[in-house]
Amino acid sequence: MKKKYRKLPRNTDYSAYRHPRWWPTWILIGVMWCFAQLPIRFQWWLGKVAGLLALQMAGSRRRITETNICLCFPELTADQQAALVRNAFIANGIGLLELGIAWFRDPAKLTSITEVHGLEHFEEALSHGNGVLLLGGHYSTLDLGGSLVTQYIHADVMQRDHNNPLMNAVMTRARERRYGTVHGARDLRGLFRSLRKNHAVWYATDQDYGRKDIVFAPFFGIPAGTITATSRIAERSGCRVVPFSHFRRDDKPGYDIYFHPALRDFPSGNDLEDATRINSVLEQEIRRAPDQYLWMHRRFKTRPDPHDPGFYTRK
Repeated sequence: MKKKYRKLPRNTDYSAYRHPRWWPTWILIGVMWCFAQLPIRFQWWLGKVAGLLALQMAGSRRRITETNICLCFPELTADQQAALVRNAFIANGIGLLELGIAWFRDPAKLTSITEVHGLEHFEEALSHGNGVLLLGGHYSTLDLGGSLVTQYIHADVMQRDHNNPLMNAVMTRARERRYGTVHGARDLRGLFRSLRKNHAVWYATDQDYGRKDIVFAPFFGIPAGTITATSRIAERSGCRVVPFSHFRRDDKPGYDIYFHPALRDFPSGNDLEDATRINSVLEQEIRRAPDQYLWMHRRFKTRPDPHDPGFYTRK
């Protein structure tokens, strides 16, 4: 998939996608739009079905998820770990259906079933005038949660492009309707411009970006390659770093958004200490709803010893 689209331009003008090669993607987008119009309870049911199908068919992603959960929750029995794997696929299946809501529906219509906790922490951090870095994570409510957040605050976002240019165009245009500015994942100049304007910027550090500019900080007790850019950004801009998260409710359709007090004495001048704090905050949030995290990602791919065969090597 990546090779197929690697050399194609990242154009957000829909007129660039009239060629028949894009028709299958247009059909998929149309299906997503149709699903987005359905009642949320029905969408959640469809998402559950999609997640269970993926559990059976996505062999490599299932193995990655099983490995991550085994590493991060050793206190659970084998049956409990298997149940968490199953629930993680269900949660991410629902999240896939929620993409359509985030992209094609007005999030204002969901505020009646959304509760925001700790908004005063965000407002206090923003009052200092140097911008706010919203320290997020890759939860299954990623796009919808972000869309809902913008109903309560003004925010910009850092995004990684979708591999498919047409899907990337739809995603980017949808986010441009919700957020103030959409920055590319490597657009640090744009990030600093937003912070200088005293904007909030959604930012996540919880994926494995390779061996460059990282320290190995514990994440669920496992040394995980963690980027040091968060400390550099806070040091250079003077921004406040505010942890936040968003989760789907278990008992009934609805969502919760959490803002926490800005990290104190951050950065500390010690990259490992800062990365450890960030991972600890993220871990605390994940434990609210562990099934709603993106366990399908190879979080521990980069090991402290480059000669280590790694956790994801098939035996």
